[in-house]
This record gives sequence, C-alpha cells and structure tokens, in this order.
Amino acid sequence: MDGILPLWKEKGMTSHDCVFKLRKILGMKRVGHTGTLDPSVEGVLPICIGQATKVAEYITDAGKEYIATVSIGASTETEDADGAIVEHNKTFKSFNRKELLAALGELTGEITQIPPMYSAVKVNGKRLYEYARKGIEVERPERTVIIHQIELLDDRELFEGEEIQFSIRVACSKGTYIRTLSVQIGEILGYPAHMASLVRTASGNFTKKDCLTLQEVASAKEHHQLHTHIRPLENALTAFKFVEIEADLYDKIINGQVLEQHPILKTDEHIVFTTSEKAVAVYKNHPTKENLMKPEKMFPFNS
Repeated sequence: MDGILPLWKEKGMTSHDCVFKLRKILGMKRVGHTGTLDPSVEGVLPICIGQATKVAEYITDAGKEYIATVSIGASTETEDADGAIVEHNKTFKSFNRKELLAALGELTGEITQIPPMYSAVKVNGKRLYEYARKGIEVERPERTVIIHQIELLDDRELFEGEEIQFSIRVACSKGTYIRTLSVQIGEILGYPAHMASLVRTASGNFTKKDCLTLQEVASAKEHHQLHTHIRPLENALTAFKFVEIEADLYDKIINGQVLEQHPILKTDEHIVFTTSEKAVAVYKNHPTKENLMKPEKMFPFNS
C-alpha cells in the first residue's frame, strides 16, 4: 500500500497518536505524518504510506491554510487558550473594522516571527517547550515567514467589549505560528491577545473535503474501500514540473545516475521524471558540480 491518505485530525490527539493508530488500522509500519498539529488543533493532516513517506517533506514544506479565532484582552504563556494568563487587560476596548483590517494588512506579506517558548523549535539541541517546562527562558531565533492572505471572517463594523473575539482565514508559508500571529495582531491594536482556537483547512493541495477521520479510515479498511481514498504520491509533487523519461535516459534515471542538467533546472529547484505518468525520481541541481543534476528522491517501485 503506497500513497497519501488525507486525514482529518480530531482534537485531543497528537500527530504521533494518529500515526500510531493508523499503523494498527492499516497493519503496516511505514506510515508518517506531514507536520505536527497541536493536540488542541483539528484539521487536515496528510499521512504518507509506504513509498510515499519519501515525499512527506514536500507536503510539510508546502503552504497551509487555517481558520483561527483571535481573542483580544489577555495573553497567555503558550499564546493559545491552553496556557496560563500572563497579562489580562480588563478595560473596555473599541476598534473599528478599518483599524482591524489595517492591522491584518500590516501582517500580510513577508513578516518576522519569534517562535513561542511552548513550541517544538530546537535551540542548542533541545525543543523550546523542554526549556519552558523547566522555567528556563532562552533566546529564540527569529524566523521569516510569508503570510499570503488574511481574510477577516466577521462582518461587524465595530468591535467592542472587555474581551473581543473574531475569526480569520490565513493562507501562509510553512513555519508560520498562527498563535504568534494572533499575538502580533493584538500588539498592533494595542492589547494583549492570544489564539482562542485553530483549524487547519488545507495542507498543500489537500483540503478538508479530501479527508477521512480515523473512524472513517477504519470503516473504509473493513469494507475494502480504502484504496479509493488514497492519493498517488504524485499529488505531493504538483509544485514541480513533470517530464516523461525519454528512451535514451530511461536506464540512467531509474538507476539514479548524475546527469547533465535538464534545462528546467536552470530556473526551478526540482524536476520530476516520470514513466507512464508515474514518478520515478525527483532530481535537483548537483550541489558541487556545475551544470549537472543528481537525484533527491527515487521511487523504484512506483509503477
């Protein structure tokens, strides 16, 4: 069994929990997820099965889409609703739609974020949450991310109250912390803030409508219908150009040889070579040998 199973991760489970349960349902070990979702977050989690585990990183690196609820009035140590309150502003607050849209506009495009202390980012070989649980504050590296779009999912013209909540849809690059984005929105508006809830609605080209829950996966397996939901590994490679192997290159490519650079790699980072429209190899420019290319991934049994 090879391919990509779009899973809808439910709240209360870690991504690793999902993998563990799927290994039991599918009766196989070669199962991997494509990017951690916190237990309190639900949403799209593509699962790679069999040979498709080789393409997991491409899905992880692809863009994501979320729907988040931002809460203005209190900040927390985890930047979401699970953490202890750090600052609580109980004053009456008021801002209009124009001011909120301007704040969202400031955070659209290339922005800088500092990952939250309760995150899986590594510093000196340890996860930040390991330091946080011991009460150790360490310097966190800034990261640049891209916010492609922030859409306000609230039609109010005026936002008022001691605590104000509104929902946004965010399309962003990998590595974006929506928790931190929520805090940044609050900072621009002049108030402490945190992320009250989060749903991942898309990962790469996989969306909610493609997904099954764990229970639905088990049912499909039992009724011998699971194959209709498993996507070919080529679905993880759609960001790259596909080129059907010509006869004179066939043996060389399927054996993973270093070859003369394909013209596509003069502008693109990757190229997918196929036979009968099935991916055989992903090639990239050779890191040390000019005008040559080498395989990054090989799929010898993808036929």
